[in-house]
Amino acid sequence: MMVDLTVAEGKLVLNVRGADKFWALKSTLEIPLQHIAGVRADPKIAHGWWHGLKLIGTDLPGVLWAGTFFQHGKRIFWDVHNPDNTIVIDLHDERYGELIVEVADPAAAVQLIKPHCQGTSG
Repeated sequence: MMVDLTVAEGKLVLNVRGADKFWALKSTLEIPLQHIAGVRADPKIAHGWWHGLKLIGTDLPGVLWAGTFFQHGKRIFWDVHNPDNTIVIDLHDERYGELIVEVADPAAAVQLIKPHCQGTSG
């Protein structure tokens, strides 16, 4: 499973698919576009063994990371099964500092989000 992304009404909407709603304890995230600092495809981040301290959700190393984690002084939302399809969305002025999610097509997801980035890291 993974996350579907859409841009509508000034927001990036992330819909968590299938059983990941249960594992991540979230079904939808809505982020105002002006709070997106940057986006990048980054499979390396998900291939690592340390994904932070799990606050709520599921952490099955090598299988699934889904939910809220705390790492590098910030709250991070994860939903990744296949690290090769991982994107990282950097945020500001939000509950989460980053969203690390699996998408069907990382290049297309980056192209969808990048024009809306408001920060300097996009």
